[in-house]
Order: sequence, then C-alpha cells, then structure tokens
Amino acid sequence: MKRLGLLLAGAPLLIAANAPAPYQSSPERRTIEETRDWGPWAGPFRDKLVPSMMRDFGERYLYAPANAKLAPPAPGEQRVVFMGDSITDLWNLERFFPGKPYVNRGISAQVTAQMLVRFEQDVVALKPRAVVILGGVNDVSGMLQMETTEGIVSNITAMADIAERHGIQVVLCSILPVTNTPEAQWVEAERKPAQLRAINAHLRQLAAARGYAFADYAPAMKTDKGLLKREFTKDGIHPSAAGYDVMAPIAAAAIARALNEGTR
Repeated sequence: MKRLGLLLAGAPLLIAANAPAPYQSSPERRTIEETRDWGPWAGPFRDKLVPSMMRDFGERYLYAPANAKLAPPAPGEQRVVFMGDSITDLWNLERFFPGKPYVNRGISAQVTAQMLVRFEQDVVALKPRAVVILGGVNDVSGMLQMETTEGIVSNITAMADIAERHGIQVVLCSILPVTNTPEAQWVEAERKPAQLRAINAHLRQLAAARGYAFADYAPAMKTDKGLLKREFTKDGIHPSAAGYDVMAPIAAAAIARALNEGTR
C-alpha cells in the first residue's frame, strides 16, 4: 500500500494514500514570496538573523551569560532594567546615569514580540524595582515582523502586566520620532511617523489609566511637523549623544516617580 508523509507537530506521520485526512484545527499556512528589496545592509542582516531566530525568536541567548553573572540586588538597591531595541541598546547608561544601578537589556533590531518573549529572563529574573519599556519603532518597518498599532500596544501592555504581577514598577516610554536624512531618504516611508504618533497616543492613555510613570521623549525631540530634530540624530532614527542628553532627564524623572510610587 502506498504511503504519504505528512508533517504534524514537527514529526513525519505516515498515512495511507486513500485514508481521510487527519483532523487539524488550523488552516493551511500561507506562502509569501519576498518582493521587497531590503538594500545592501538590511538584506544580508535579515538573511543572517532569520535562521538564528528560528532557534531562539526572542534571542534570549544574547544576555543569558550577563544575567547569570549579575548578582541579586543588594539590600536597598533600586535596580532598574531598561528593556528595548537599538535605541536602548546604544544608550550608555553608566555615562548618562553615573552611579545608578541601571541594567541595559536593549537588543538592536528587535520588535516588541521578541521583547515580550525574553521579558521573564531579561527583566523579571533580575529582580528590579522598576523597568523602563521602550519599543515599537522596528515593528512598523516590517523588517522582522509585520505588526499593527493595536498589536504593538498589546505586546507592551503584556510586558507591563508581567511586571505588575511581579511587583515591578512600570515606566512606559513614547517612541522617538523619526526623520529623513540626506543619507537615508527612506526613513519616513519605512518608519511611518503617523503610526508612531498613534502608538504614542495609546501608550499615554495606557500609562494614565494604570498610573504608570511615562517618559515622554517625543515632544522634546520633535519639530513642529512631528519629525525628529536633525540635531538629535545622525541617521534619522537613533539618537546622537545630544539626543540622549535630552532623553536622560526625562527618563530620570519618570523613574523617580515610579520608584516613589513603589514605596507608598
């Protein structure tokens, strides 16, 4: 009798050719042909990243050694974890917050779904008093995963839910505006300023409704057209040192509020 191979739950299952199809609740997966030109940098980056993400979507391996070496907070220590993407990853916290027990857990190019996957390991397990959550700008570009405004806010909300469950104070952050530069004329089309503003509006509402501290970077860094001021960036997305100079006191004030709320 002729038999056919069928992949179910990751393992091949042999069934008779004339047997009825086995039950499966989900519909057939779609097939998508890649038509977008990702350019000379993003294309090779995605080709390298995708196979690794198939093994560890959240890229939890990146901070696993550092987490293992990090001692528990000392008595009275007000540890704060910064969770985010490249804007957090490139932020030298020791320079901008000298003497503070702040831990950087940003990973460049990550989307909020990845941040959610690694939140338990890279935030909760470190036992901070507060977490600063900044993400979403990569989601709207679609480079790693297509996500809606509602989906982005849902992922950030889920991270906040986990933090609250573990007694960790939450600081939400507005996503930085973006702008085109002479070297990168594609930024606004890819990073969708209007969608970023819509996400920020939802995050402000979420913070207000739940009493979270809110680090509102965007108003201090935008032009009257809602774009990132050129003096705060070199590539239209990431802050320069001058940009981080503006962000640091805003973050510090929001953290102080969160820690104060946590002591009541």
